[in-house]
Amino acid sequence: MEGQNQNMKVLCLHGFRTSGKFLQKQISKWDPSLFLHHFQMDFPDGLFSAGGKSDIEGIFPPPYFEWFQFNKEFTEYTNLEECISHLCQYITHNGPFHGLLGFSQGATLGALLLGYKAQGKVLKEHPPFKMFVSISGSKFREPSICEVAYKDKINVKSVHFIGAKDWLKLPSEDLATAFHDPLIIRHPQGHTVPRLDEVSTEQLRKWIANIVFDNKDSISKGEEHDEQETRKVDTPNEMQNNIIDDDNNNNQINALESATTEEEIPKEMQNKIIINNNNQINASEFAGKEHKVVIQDKSINTQIDASQDAL
Repeated sequence: MEGQNQNMKVLCLHGFRTSGKFLQKQISKWDPSLFLHHFQMDFPDGLFSAGGKSDIEGIFPPPYFEWFQFNKEFTEYTNLEECISHLCQYITHNGPFHGLLGFSQGATLGALLLGYKAQGKVLKEHPPFKMFVSISGSKFREPSICEVAYKDKINVKSVHFIGAKDWLKLPSEDLATAFHDPLIIRHPQGHTVPRLDEVSTEQLRKWIANIVFDNKDSISKGEEHDEQETRKVDTPNEMQNNIIDDDNNNNQINALESATTEEEIPKEMQNKIIINNNNQINASEFAGKEHKVVIQDKSINTQIDASQDAL
């Protein structure tokens, strides 16, 4: 199962005028058993080089990047469409991704992508995202964007880190309302990826455990479906539409079991294939002839020799 979880990729979007490596360093302050032991974390750099001074100069080495540009009121955006197009191409080429994680501008952008996808505007061929981690995120404020991205509650499991001293505290709370049943984890710090206390760590651990459990359950159901499809693929092409599964056609199979000659088999059943206990039996051959096939009768949990049953 650990190998399967490692296939759960999370796209991590950094903040304004920082970098993927800086976000990776920020996340590393968290217990590695939370994310790093369960997910493959991808930390790309923003599309554009920083167009001005970075707040992390002297703290973390350059280069620095930004995803798009905006005015002071955060109501006008430059290069946003180019950024969205770039990220959609990146996700398509490097995915599929199980979820998104973002800090500040990256969280704001991640939520926008989820809202746009929910409305069928982007990433139509990508599987649904299952999780979103927002750290100091916010909504876009331009009405034409809001009317689409936040039209309906975004049905993706989300956790929102909101700092008591963060200048984006209220916008972060507002972003959380755009999601269905969000988990909000508050911390006493400012505009940063916070260090987590024991209570917050356990909250996040339980949230992640549900994500991992849902993924395992999905994988299990997918494997069952794949096994059924494989059985059909192994059947000759001309017979694939003539498959009878004994789990759903007990009455039909009972009729075949009672037949003693091919003429007694209903015409619509002749020359069809019965899949029984992973064995394929030609219905026309089933009656009146001896076979070395052992049939599992699941309803009474007994085995019947085909040659005896046909006599």
